Amino acid sequence: MKIISYNVNGIRAASAKGFISWLEEENPDVICIQETKAQLDQMPDFELHSIGYNTYYFSAQKKGYSGVALLTKQKPDNVIYGMGIEKYDNEGRMIRADYGDLSIISVYHPSGTSGDERQAFKMQWLADFENYIKELSKTRSKLIICGDYNICHREIDIHDPKGNAKNSGFLPEEREWIDGFIKSGYIDSFRFIYPDLKDKYSWWSYRFRSRERNKGWRIDYCMVSDNIKDRIIGAEILDNAYHSDHCPIMLSIK
Repeated sequence: MKIISYNVNGIRAASAKGFISWLEEENPDVICIQETKAQLDQMPDFELHSIGYNTYYFSAQKKGYSGVALLTKQKPDNVIYGMGIEKYDNEGRMIRADYGDLSIISVYHPSGTSGDERQAFKMQWLADFENYIKELSKTRSKLIICGDYNICHREIDIHDPKGNAKNSGFLPEEREWIDGFIKSGYIDSFRFIYPDLKDKYSWWSYRFRSRERNKGWRIDYCMVSDNIKDRIIGAEILDNAYHSDHCPIMLSIK
């Protein structure tokens, strides 16, 4: 099974840059999308169905904001929209598909870059998300949690660790959270395959020619529960795709 996670930074904008033809060529079994920034009637459903995907969307109430999706070749047994917590579900941040005993989640963790209030919201979300996953794992223990986590885990995951030490996305408390989440029973699939590979990022600022100069952050992850780590075949960052300020990441599992 080939799974891709991609923050498209607006599915309509990405589609205008060739996202659909790229997806057809890449041909993943499942693609987890974040930041659709679109309502149901604005999604490129016809194009996606025409290349073989079943489509499931969870949009934010606010137009042009947030939103997640799961596109899948095989129809899931079950699809769950949101976490059941209104303040998060209003922002369209999580969708889950179940295939037998395996569950795949597309998640868009909040950013805290706009100020203290959103940073506090982000930290509360992280705590509540972890509690949600702990409870979910009691009944759905085989989990693949893909998405934009908006956090770099280690210094190797960011181009300038010292210069960004006080910036949201690389704050000590955020890095501590993601470290604890991994230690609670999850595999960062990219680091499982490439434990020490440097200069591989999944997001670049649109400013300062950041992508051209590879001044990036690795903030997108496919996390795999420990109990299925022996099914991981490969993990890659697909940094030759240019539909967004992020690039897609890929996980292959048995």
